[in-house]
Amino acid sequence: MKRETLFLKIVLFLMALPVVAVCIFVVPPLSQFVGDILPKWAFLQYVFLISLYGTAIAYFVALYQAMKLLGYIDRNIAFSDKSVKALKNIKYCAFTITALYLLCLPIILYTAQVDDAPGLGGLGLVITFGSIVIAVFAAVLQKLLENAIEIKSENDLTV
Repeated sequence: MKRETLFLKIVLFLMALPVVAVCIFVVPPLSQFVGDILPKWAFLQYVFLISLYGTAIAYFVALYQAMKLLGYIDRNIAFSDKSVKALKNIKYCAFTITALYLLCLPIILYTAQVDDAPGLGGLGLVITFGSIVIAVFAAVLQKLLENAIEIKSENDLTV
C-alpha cells in the first residue's frame, strides 16, 4: 500500500504546482484587468483578488488534509477520528471555495461579457459546481467512516 499512497502524495504535490503558478503570474494581472473594466467599482478588484487568494489557501489546506489522510492510511490508522477530522476539514475547504467563487461569480460573468470570453463564465461555474461535488463526496465519506468506526468499536467490545 505504500507505493500507492506515495504515488498519490506525488500527485497531490503536482496538483499544487499549477495553482502556485497561477497565484503568482495570473491572479495579479487578472485583478488589475477587473479594476480596469470596472472603473466605477475599482474596489471590486480587491474583492476579486482576496477571493481568489482565499480559494487558493482553502485549496492548499484541503491538499494538506489529503496528505494527512494518506499518512493515516500508511500507518494503518485510516479508521480513526483523525481521518474523520481530515475529511471534515476537506469538506469545509470545498464549501469555502464554493462560497468564495459564488462571491466572485458576478465579477467573472461581467468580465466575460465585456471581454467577449464566454468560456470564462463557464470556468467559474465549473469550479463552483466541482467544489460542491467534492464537498458532498467528502461529507458522504466522512459519514461512512464514522459508521465504520462505530461498527469497529462495537465489534471490539463484543470480542
